[in-house]
Amino acid sequence: MKMKIQTSFYELPTDSHASLRDSLLSHIQNLKDLSPVIVTQLALAIADLALQMASWKGCVQTLVEKYSTDVTSLPFLLEILTVLPEEVHSRSLRIGANRRTEIIEDLAYYSSTVVSLLVTCVEKAGNEEKMLIKIFRCLGSWFNLGVLDSTFMANSKLLSLLFEVLQQDKTSSNLHEAASDCVCSALYAIENVETSLPLALQLFQGVLTLESAYHMAVAREDLDKVLNYCRVFTELCETFLDKIVCTPGQGLGDLRTLELLLICAGHPQYEVVEISFNFWYRLGEHLYKTDDAVIHSIFKAYIQRLLHALARHCQLDSDHEGVPEESDDFGEFRMRVSDLVKDLIFLVGSVECFAQLYATLKDGNPPWEVTEAVLFIMASIAKSVDQENNPTLVEVLEGVVRLPESVHTAVRYTSIELVGEMSEVVDRNPQFLDPVLGYLMKGLCDRRLASAAAKAIHNICSVCRDHMAQHFSGLLEIARALDSFALSPEAAVGLLKGTALVLARLPLEKISECLSELCAVQVLALKKLLSQEPSNGLSSDPTVPLDRLAVIFRHTNPIVENGQVHPCQKVIQEIWPVLSETLNKHSADNRIVERCCRCLRFAVRCVGKGSAALLQPLVTQVGS
Repeated sequence: MKMKIQTSFYELPTDSHASLRDSLLSHIQNLKDLSPVIVTQLALAIADLALQMASWKGCVQTLVEKYSTDVTSLPFLLEILTVLPEEVHSRSLRIGANRRTEIIEDLAYYSSTVVSLLVTCVEKAGNEEKMLIKIFRCLGSWFNLGVLDSTFMANSKLLSLLFEVLQQDKTSSNLHEAASDCVCSALYAIENVETSLPLALQLFQGVLTLESAYHMAVAREDLDKVLNYCRVFTELCETFLDKIVCTPGQGLGDLRTLELLLICAGHPQYEVVEISFNFWYRLGEHLYKTDDAVIHSIFKAYIQRLLHALARHCQLDSDHEGVPEESDDFGEFRMRVSDLVKDLIFLVGSVECFAQLYATLKDGNPPWEVTEAVLFIMASIAKSVDQENNPTLVEVLEGVVRLPESVHTAVRYTSIELVGEMSEVVDRNPQFLDPVLGYLMKGLCDRRLASAAAKAIHNICSVCRDHMAQHFSGLLEIARALDSFALSPEAAVGLLKGTALVLARLPLEKISECLSELCAVQVLALKKLLSQEPSNGLSSDPTVPLDRLAVIFRHTNPIVENGQVHPCQKVIQEIWPVLSETLNKHSADNRIVERCCRCLRFAVRCVGKGSAALLQPLVTQVGS
C-alpha cells in the first residue's frame, strides 16, 4: 500500500482520495496492536498520502483531534507524526518544490499543536520507556524539519525532560539513545545562533550539565552511553563553532565545550574520539582562515592536548605481531588521525611538535608500541617541518637508520615510512643517502616491510634525483629483480617510477642504454606471453608488464636540446614490434587494448617529435 501511494498516487481520481484516507486511518486503528513494523508501514502510507493530497488541509490538526483523546491510539498517532516530517524531503514522492514549501509552512503552523500533544503524552506516559522513546523520536523529527519555534521550545518541559533523562544513571540504553538523538537534532536545527538564541542558550547550558553523567558512564564501562554523550558534545561544538572561534572564552564561545571533547579524547576506546574528528577539522579550517596569531595562541594548548591523546590512541596492542594493518578499522582510524594532524599542526608549530615527540623517545625508554605511535605521528608532520637549520631532523634521520633489525617489526615498518617522508632532509644532507638506502634495502628484502620500503625509495628518488644518479645501477638491479620482492602492484610500479625519474637525470649519452636495460625485463615478459600456447592453461594477461612499461615511459623525461636526437627514440622503436604484436594478439579484449594504447601514448609523449617514425605504423595498426 505504501509503495502504491508513493509511486502511483497520481493515477487515482481526485474524488477517491478522501475515501482512501479514511480507509487507511480506520485500518491503522484496527491494527494498532499488531507488529510495530506493520504500524510503521501504515503510518508511512498515511504520511505520504497527506503530503500528496493537496485537498487534505491541516492534516496534523485532523489527526490530533481524532486520536489524541484515546490513550491506546497515541502510539500510532506518534508514529504518523514522526514519519510525516521525515517524508517531506523523500525522493520517492512525486511532489514539486511549491508543494513542498506549502507542506512545510502548514507543518510549521501546526508545530505548537504537536509539541503540546507531546507534553500531554509525557504526563500520561509517566516513566513508561517505550512511550518516552516515541515522544523523543517524534520531537527529533520535527526539530530536523526546522519548523519549531525557538522561544516556544526554550520554555518547553520537553527540553528539561531530555536533560533529566540524560543525567540519570538508571536510564536504559534505548531511551538514552533516543534522548541523545533528539538533543543532537535540536542542536543541528540551530542554523543561526542569533535568531535562535533562547533555544541555543537552553541547549548550551543543558549539555554542559552532562559532564558528570559522562564520567559515570565511563566508570560503569557503558560504551553506548559514552558514545551518545560524545555525539552530543560534538554537536554542541559544531553548533557554536563560529562563537568559539570569534569570541573564545566569552558567552556561547565558552571553551568548556572544547574541554568536554578533550575529556572524550581521553577515553581508552578510539571510537569515542573519532566522533569528534569532523569538528576538529572544521575548527582548524576556521582558524586557518582567521589567520590571527592571538586567536591561534588561545587554541594552541587545546590542540597540543588533542595531539597527545591521538598519539596514545594510535598505539598498537603490546601483543601485536607483524606490521600495522592499514585496511582494518584501526588502520583506517590511524589514517584519519594522520590527516587530522596534518590539518591542525600549523596551530602548534610543526618544528616544536616534531622536537617534542622526538624528545619523548630520546629522553625515555618507552615500550615499542609507544615508540611506534610517536614515529607514526612524526611521519604525519615530517614534510611540514621547516628544513632550515633544524638539527632535530638530521638527528632523527640518523637515529632511525641506525635502528637494529631486532626492534619490533611494526617499529621498523613505521620508521621506514618516516624515512620516506623525510626525503627532503636526505636531499639537503646527501651524506645520509648511503646509510638511508642501506636501511631501506634491508626493508625491501623483508617480505613484511618490502612495500613500505619500496614506497620510501620511490619518495627518495622523486626528491633526490640528482644525488640518486650515482646509485642508478643499484636501482636497475632492483628493477630487474622486481618480482623477487614481496611487493604490492602499486609499490612495484612506484619503484619503477622512481627509477625512471633518476634515469632522466643521467647524462644523455647513457640514457638510451640504461632505458633499454630498464625495459628489458618487461619486454622479455611480453615476448614470453606472446610465445605461449593459448591452451596451456597459463595466464597470458600482459597488463602487468604493459603498466610497468607505461610508468617508465611516462616518467623518463630527459632535457633534450633542439637538434639533439632524443635518447629514448631508439629504444622505443626497438620495443614497438613487441607492443604491436601484443596489440594484435589481444585485439578482442578491450581492457588489454586500452592498456596497450596507454603504454604507446606515454611512449609517443616521451620522445615527442622523435616519434615521427612510429606514427605511420601506429596509425595503420589502430585503424585496422
